[in-house]
Amino acid sequence: MPELRDNHLTEPLVNRLALNNPRRSEILKRHAAAVSAAVPSYSDPLSGLTVMTAAFLAQRDYCCLSGCRHCPYVIN
Repeated sequence: MPELRDNHLTEPLVNRLALNNPRRSEILKRHAAAVSAAVPSYSDPLSGLTVMTAAFLAQRDYCCLSGCRHCPYVIN
């Protein structure tokens, strides 16, 4: 099983959601709400695309190497 990042449920990978993204706080709120409600995804406010939560991705027990915003795994 791959190693989970310590803060995977609260912090997306910086290279996949920039700290200066103008919608970052809204994105983090949507992610937190989805995790809290135990739903696997939320709608991205910029693109309208479906984004999988870190909780959902961690349940799969593997990294798909697709560049997920909320990838929960330690990536080398």
